[in-house]
Amino acid sequence: MLANGRFLDHMKRQWKLLVLRGVLAIGLAVVAFTRPGVTLLVLATLWGFYALADGIVALITAFQVRDEGRPVWPLILIGVLGVAVGGFTLVRPGVTALAILIWIAAWAIGVGVLQVVLAFRLRREISGEWLLALSGVLSVIFGVVTIGNPQWGATVVVYTIGVYAFLFGLLLIALGLRLRGLNKRVAERFA
Repeated sequence: MLANGRFLDHMKRQWKLLVLRGVLAIGLAVVAFTRPGVTLLVLATLWGFYALADGIVALITAFQVRDEGRPVWPLILIGVLGVAVGGFTLVRPGVTALAILIWIAAWAIGVGVLQVVLAFRLRREISGEWLLALSGVLSVIFGVVTIGNPQWGATVVVYTIGVYAFLFGLLLIALGLRLRGLNKRVAERFA
């Protein structure tokens, strides 16, 4: 369990990493919207870089944010999933579009479930945990829809990933800024 709000204190100090994850996601969305004719292979490579970077940032956060002195396991799993799937995508970009879509969908479902779990843990500590839960639900919905519709054309996939990345990024930025606001209110109270 959470020890006297130490977990929340660590999360509040890491608000910049949440915003960074959101900015990375929005960057992916901008590329998807401005270059819809890009091949799925190039998109998969770009997504591989994003997933790898997102995984690394999540791992850094997991080891900086502590829960009773231990790294936070949902963040570790999010990081490992991102590094594994992103690394696989970069090493094997020639894998068929269907396999890439399944990897992306599985990653989205896994990350989404873990973010809902993390939001559930934060529900008594902050009032904005619903943003993290909503980003998790959005990830799961995206993953399920993608697996259920493999016949989508490359352009539809590009736009779908763009919409997902944009909304996911906005939610992470909003949560990060909410945590930043908590820091400011605490600082003002003790100033």
